[in-house]
Amino acid sequence: MAQSISREAALRVALAARELGSLPVRKLISALVERLELPLTEAKLATVTVADLQLLLQGDDVVESEVPREQLKQAVRLLWGEGIANHDLPPVAHYADGDMPGSIRVACASNREQLLDGHFGSCERFLVYQVSPVEVRLIDVRPTLAADHAEDRNVARAALIHDCQIVYVQSIGGPATAKVVRAGIHPVKVANRGDSGGEALQALAQLQQALHHPPPWLARIMGVEAGSLAPFAAALAAGEA
Repeated sequence: MAQSISREAALRVALAARELGSLPVRKLISALVERLELPLTEAKLATVTVADLQLLLQGDDVVESEVPREQLKQAVRLLWGEGIANHDLPPVAHYADGDMPGSIRVACASNREQLLDGHFGSCERFLVYQVSPVEVRLIDVRPTLAADHAEDRNVARAALIHDCQIVYVQSIGGPATAKVVRAGIHPVKVANRGDSGGEALQALAQLQQALHHPPPWLARIMGVEAGSLAPFAAALAAGEA
């Protein structure tokens, strides 16, 4: 199903599911697919009415019949694409290759705003930042909905951030870790700071400091020699001479 729903449509469905409360995204998308058929496109989502949504959800006992009508109306607006720009989505800045010399690309597992509050296998989206010693720039927001309908969701999620060198998460399982590493991405678990998870920018500020004097693991990612290894490399070179 990964090719059957666009990134924009996936984002609309994810936000609509959140508006409806604790409704799992998978249940909402299954109900929409049954009603609209594949491929699930922005044009098809724009045809959904409040009555349609209430009927298809209640018909499958997906949501309680007591869901307030205003809540259903807001969910429909999100399916139409209305208000998404202001629906806790952080603004994305333009980036072109070469804009930030000495930078690396970092993904953060997130569910809301610019919070680093997601688990690798269940976060709603990845925030993608370009990070240099002097600047942190959010360059993309990538919904994970389409990846979750792939045959191997962990491989699909790793592919979603294939251009990143690091991924920050609150949690990641062993099998997922292996697939992320195999994709050439270094997973970093951050301390749980409660429901909010903490700001992604806080973790990236610490990474910025490390970029000035990178430890060996970060130096490998950056493609430079770690300062802590330089004396040993010099000694080895002298011995060979």
